[in-house]
Amino acid sequence: MTDTVVIALGRFLPDARRIAALLDADVMEYRAGIFAEIFPRTRRIVALMSMGIVVRAIAPLLLDKWTDPAVVVVTPDFSYAIPLLGGHHGANALAKELAGLGLVPVISTATEATGHDSVEGIAERTGCDIVNRDSTRAVNAGILDGDTKVYSVPGPGIVLAGPDVSFLVRRGEYTVGIGCRKGVTETEVIRAITGALAEAGIKKEEIMIYATTAKKCGETGLIDAVASIPAPLIFLDDDTINAQVPPTPSKAKRLGLIGVAEPCALAVSKHRELIMNKKVFSKVTIAIAR
Repeated sequence: MTDTVVIALGRFLPDARRIAALLDADVMEYRAGIFAEIFPRTRRIVALMSMGIVVRAIAPLLLDKWTDPAVVVVTPDFSYAIPLLGGHHGANALAKELAGLGLVPVISTATEATGHDSVEGIAERTGCDIVNRDSTRAVNAGILDGDTKVYSVPGPGIVLAGPDVSFLVRRGEYTVGIGCRKGVTETEVIRAITGALAEAGIKKEEIMIYATTAKKCGETGLIDAVASIPAPLIFLDDDTINAQVPPTPSKAKRLGLIGVAEPCALAVSKHRELIMNKKVFSKVTIAIAR
């Protein structure tokens, strides 16, 4: 199966094949349960049928706008392409692709509909991921109001930002949470990171970001080690860390934290899934999430 699927009622299959030829997509005839079958397995869905059918079919399947597939409904008269799900996450772009067949994209996301950019659009265009995804609502609202500015910090550098500032970094699949003893050296941290990634079978280039507690912002060994990779390092506040649910008990409770390595990795990850529970490498503790 390709990453794009066109689902159509039987009478609309000829038009569905036209769409599939444009998008290099698979075609499937609509039947009961088909959306549940393909929803977790594809990235983009074009549905050639009434919107009501699609809404009822996908409603029980929705999990998270960052992981659900983009869904575009094409009206049965082959006039309009309507992003139904994931406008900022591929559906708007998919609808615009369908304009190649004469379909009119009906864009309803506020930023694009008013001729503005969006955080998600900037991230996609620049090959970046958004670390603090909860920020996008406030930032996109600021874009609409003309209050949002975009800054590029090539680094090395340190950025102190509030919760309504979106942080974009190079695209990657994994996040690494790091805890360390006071006074840890750069060499000790590099050795721990290298060992953990080797054990997990992950390349350094696949890491989106490294994360630790703000209580470690004075640890030069940790900062220098991550800078030498080079990669971004984010210091998380206590509330962000304590909002996570790590699987392993931690002695960090004496610092007022539920943990360090595991919750830090989880907090900045895309899927909130640990692929390596915390592991101690001498004075450094590492956890990896995706």
